[in-house]
Amino acid sequence: MKPLHRAVDAIKEQDARMERPPLYGTRMWHQVGQLLLNLPLGIFGFVLAMTALSVGLGLSVTVLGLPMLAGGLAVSRSLGTLGRRRARAAYGSAIDEPEPVKPRRPGVVGYTIAQLTDLLNWRSALYNVLMLPWGVLSFALTLVSVIVLWPVLPWVIRGLASVDRILIESLLFPGALAERVRELEDDRGTVVDTAAADLRRIERDLHDGAQARLVALAMDLGMAKERLREVESEDDMAAAAKMVDNAHGEVKLALQELRDLARGIHPAVLTDRGLDAALSSVAARCTVPGGVRVSVDLSGPDGQPERPDSAVEGIAYFTVSELLTNVSKHAGARSATVEVWRSDNQLMVLVQDDGKGGAAPYPGSGLAGLAERIRAVDGVFLVDSPDGGPTTVTVELPWRTRTARR
Repeated sequence: MKPLHRAVDAIKEQDARMERPPLYGTRMWHQVGQLLLNLPLGIFGFVLAMTALSVGLGLSVTVLGLPMLAGGLAVSRSLGTLGRRRARAAYGSAIDEPEPVKPRRPGVVGYTIAQLTDLLNWRSALYNVLMLPWGVLSFALTLVSVIVLWPVLPWVIRGLASVDRILIESLLFPGALAERVRELEDDRGTVVDTAAADLRRIERDLHDGAQARLVALAMDLGMAKERLREVESEDDMAAAAKMVDNAHGEVKLALQELRDLARGIHPAVLTDRGLDAALSSVAARCTVPGGVRVSVDLSGPDGQPERPDSAVEGIAYFTVSELLTNVSKHAGARSATVEVWRSDNQLMVLVQDDGKGGAAPYPGSGLAGLAERIRAVDGVFLVDSPDGGPTTVTVELPWRTRTARR
């Protein structure tokens, strides 16, 4: 299922495309030009595709046959790029460019296998073959309509343009499976980068915090030990006692830093008591003057409280934690609210503050990082923050991740 904001964008684009232009406006003449262009492009694409297919298949028993066929398919795919651009410009199609073919192994063999096993390459070749008969038909009907059927020209062009658009979108569209693979690859990269960043943060915190304090503690205890061995007066005893006292203070600070670090990895209260208690703990530490109001309702269809997948709980917890940290540092807010509830198979999170607004998930910002993490589990991250406030962040997460459902 596509994320909610993508669906909303698609509906808006579809509504914009459904707006009817003037019958004899610029858009219609643009479509006339594209339909007349079908014939020369169809002849060129047909000759290219048939030559590549016939020569490549005919020589497939030799060493050169399959690489030549792969090259012809690659050129057919390149011509498909022109078809998608024409569809976007003339017909308002929302067709994304597919990812380039990526060979799994280097060399000619890897290139050939990648090109021959890519379905879009074959569909692009089929499109180029079909473009010849369709180009002849659309060229003839368009030309006759412009010269003879002038009163009904807009409706004829609209019908031909619809067929042309369907042909392009059905054969040159990357396909749902390819898009899903691309999304998963992007999500995998995001998860790997996030995990690496978390490991670096943990290593830095351990090295600069608890580890440094434990080193200082060892040194203080060593000095106190030596001093106690050489006690000759009450002053020596007092100095040793002071060293032990300093070491005791370092122990307490190191323990506190270790607790904070453990809470940053995965808080025990989240595992033991769930989101309600964990988010209440985060809200209690928030420095917003008016405090943070927390409301959590995770009741299932039978009215009994349930818990989402542990990974989803962790993402929701750290998302709210970082959002409240941003509210404390940057928003200038007097109060904030956190609402968490279950909607069918979705976990909904809403964080709102009455600050100055102007927040946005700019590339490289903390909000952009949160959005990437949430999209990695097919979630939705929406920010509504006009200048002057208030700021509302809405998060939609699956109740169960795909791994948990399997």
